[in-house]
Amino acid sequence: MYDVVVVGGGPSGATAAEDLTRSGHSVALLDREGRIKPCGGAIPPRLMKDFQIPEDQLLTKVTTARMISPSGRHVDIPIENGYVGMVDRKDFDPFLRSRAKEAGAKYFTGTFVRIERPEGNPVVIYRDKATQEEHKLPCRAVIGADGAKSRVGLAEVKDADKVPLVFAYHEIIKAPPKNKIYDPARCDVIYDGAISPDFYGWVFPHGDSASVGMGSELSSVNLKQATADLRIASGLADCETLRKEGAPIPLKPLDRWDNGKDVILAGDAAGVVAPSSGEGIYYAMVGGRVAATACTAMLASGRVKDLKLARKLFMREHKTVFRVLASMQNAYYRSDDRRERFVSLCHDVDVQKLTFEAYMNKKLVSARPMAHIKIGIKNIAHLTGLVKADYV
Repeated sequence: MYDVVVVGGGPSGATAAEDLTRSGHSVALLDREGRIKPCGGAIPPRLMKDFQIPEDQLLTKVTTARMISPSGRHVDIPIENGYVGMVDRKDFDPFLRSRAKEAGAKYFTGTFVRIERPEGNPVVIYRDKATQEEHKLPCRAVIGADGAKSRVGLAEVKDADKVPLVFAYHEIIKAPPKNKIYDPARCDVIYDGAISPDFYGWVFPHGDSASVGMGSELSSVNLKQATADLRIASGLADCETLRKEGAPIPLKPLDRWDNGKDVILAGDAAGVVAPSSGEGIYYAMVGGRVAATACTAMLASGRVKDLKLARKLFMREHKTVFRVLASMQNAYYRSDDRRERFVSLCHDVDVQKLTFEAYMNKKLVSARPMAHIKIGIKNIAHLTGLVKADYV
């Protein structure tokens, strides 16, 4: 019998498995190999520090972010005194799984089917892809880190099906040389209703390759056609396509992450992707870490209420940032006129500095209260149209 079975081997599940094994627990990590989540691949320096990610995992370092409005105007925001690292999930996820296995986690490949409790403790049933045979992993606790629309969550956690989803699609292409449109040291974020009527499109460099994609909550949007249009607009239509990937992405943390007895959700399964930006890797890994902490507490105390510690720890640190980002998305993503004003607001130096302070450090910096007040006033002015949407 394992102390914990972790279902899902992405950043969240691999982090949880590694943390648990390094703290002395027996862990089984169950993963469905061969799936690569569509992801821009941006990771902040805090992630690299908190989770000891070596620089050789980075494909490139981005030093500028370009915000592009529906009219095609843009604001370039320099990343002062730092960079954003870029990874490709096809390499990054296996690296994290390898670390978990090296730490002592037992690795199994297959598809989660259900959880049984013939003698009280949970038994994870999974199906081998090659033989279609079912196998059992008995344990004391289960972490469901199996992504949006989590099978573990749908089976075990109340209202796990209530989280709103953005459907994301991207194409990994062979990157062109630097030119007037494409810069291998710059992330482009496209706020254009013609590409996405309710979210955004992106062009993120990955060294020799690049991620080009978009997302939308609307089922009526043709994701592949929108991405093709984005490639044309970005001068990337003729670049060789290496991979195509799509998946749902949650944009709101679930109100409850555990089933009250032996299951806890983590990462996308718990809905911890940042609103507005769609950033998920850092928050997924934090979600895996707090899920491991909650399981450790529950296993030591025998109190199932300790599973609630995961959500409590996560929200204590990140609730305010998520709330602010959700407000930004609700305010600015609803029309092209609003998107024009949002990009105009990004031209403001105070906005730029606080945005990247929050991104790099994963918290709203309180050391500059007057800057927060100024931004609040400017935000209202842009939303009400008191400020003309004029920028370079």
